Amino acid sequence: MISQLTGKISFVTLNYVVLDVSGVGYKVFVSNDTTASLHENSNATLWTYLAVRENSMDLYGFTEKQNLDFFEMLLTVSGIGPKSALGILNVASPETLRSAISSGDTSYLTKVSGIGSKSAQKIVLELQDKVGKIEGGARGVREEVDAVEALKSLGYSAREASDALKKVSKEITDTGGRVREALKILSK
Repeated sequence: MISQLTGKISFVTLNYVVLDVSGVGYKVFVSNDTTASLHENSNATLWTYLAVRENSMDLYGFTEKQNLDFFEMLLTVSGIGPKSALGILNVASPETLRSAISSGDTSYLTKVSGIGSKSAQKIVLELQDKVGKIEGGARGVREEVDAVEALKSLGYSAREASDALKKVSKEITDTGGRVREALKILSK
């Protein structure tokens, strides 16, 4: 129904932003990564999903269309609602989650409040074919998780860690080497 909104960010909190579109303020629930990329009084375009329930209408927004697509794919799993799907996106980037799901790794999913091992296995089972096979397999996913966790332990946010690791050469495959290169990128 409401697919995209463009306006000025008038308020930012941890869980949502208020996007002023021609004088109307829309409360849009966003992931931590989206919150980190948006600043008050800046212009923004958000791809949105409108969740309509008996007693509420909630907007969920994403700065990138592929994140919205992944969010909507998560909603196809029975028992996963918009809040759970957003919680999953708060744990890792959609690319990392796709890779984890395709390789059967449930470790990311079980970090989300309210998602236990059975629910995580259900998500993997139902979405594994949809996300397709991604190069690197479980071993690559595990190393990426370890690299992000190492950078987080050094005080960087998950977003900063993921962004820096994306810039590291694909030729560097060991976790220690990837962390060292990411630290060089982050120190610039």
